[in-house]
Amino acid sequence: MRPRVAMVLAIVAVLIGGVMLVPAAYARLSGGDSIGGIGGGENVPAPAPTTPPPPTLAAGPVSVNFKGQFFSWALMDRTTGEISGAPNMTATNSTESMIKIWFASDYLEQLGDKPVPAEKRKQITAAIRDSNDIAANALYKAAGSAASIKRMVSTCGLTDTKPGNVPGYSGWWSFTRMSPRDATRLGDCVADGKAAGPKWTKLVLDEMSKVRGSVDVQQAKSGGGKWGIVDGLPDEIKAQGPVSIKNGWTSLLYDGNWHVNCLAVTDKWSLAVMMRYPDGSGLKYGAKVCASVATQLVTPQPGAALKVPQQPVGKL
Repeated sequence: MRPRVAMVLAIVAVLIGGVMLVPAAYARLSGGDSIGGIGGGENVPAPAPTTPPPPTLAAGPVSVNFKGQFFSWALMDRTTGEISGAPNMTATNSTESMIKIWFASDYLEQLGDKPVPAEKRKQITAAIRDSNDIAANALYKAAGSAASIKRMVSTCGLTDTKPGNVPGYSGWWSFTRMSPRDATRLGDCVADGKAAGPKWTKLVLDEMSKVRGSVDVQQAKSGGGKWGIVDGLPDEIKAQGPVSIKNGWTSLLYDGNWHVNCLAVTDKWSLAVMMRYPDGSGLKYGAKVCASVATQLVTPQPGAALKVPQQPVGKL
């Protein structure tokens, strides 16, 4: 009898154990609370989808199949002051018309609280919106000529900028040598009010946001300058507020190259792209390079939210 009793007890134990294991396994599979006993099988709500941050420009890799003598770029995060960019972002290029925003700013800062004479107001618009050389020369002289450039270096904390050194062109403001790193500092200097002062900063930035004319609109002493970085920005960034720009561009006979610079600044960042390349490539080539750099620095990249990494499905 004893073997039979032992066998019966063993069967009963197995049956009871099975009954006890099923609810526990069910609780684990159903996502029930594992604390305090068997789970109740309540549905756990899925986490609410998070809204992605608005796009901006941020430090990142840039790849350009550039064919020319010199190419570099730099980006300043204006909230931190940190500057990132190409390994050669301290190397220099002639500023060309990009520097015109400084002459306008410096003249206005020296003007102080006095009203802007009508003639000078027209010159500021012409120099910035239309990149007019005659207007820029008048502002350069009014701001103090070479003394104005020295003031730019000290006011904006420029470390790589030097006077031009092209033989036969001594004293020409367009040949001032500036690095992309310093160009971002110039953009920041204009945008934060150090350049033109609190009374006139909005005027300068407003003129920069109204630059007009494409690469196809070029004349002997002025030309269209609305191209480059601004063309590489998505509408989501441009909708956040004005993008203030000033480009510089000249095809120079002494070295047979286009000298092209693009500068853009917002309340969040300041970006500069600078290059020299053969005259035969045309201005559109440089404009496209500037746009490409800007596009590659957009963060998050368009469509990034759709690129969700797929996790392998586990087995139960």
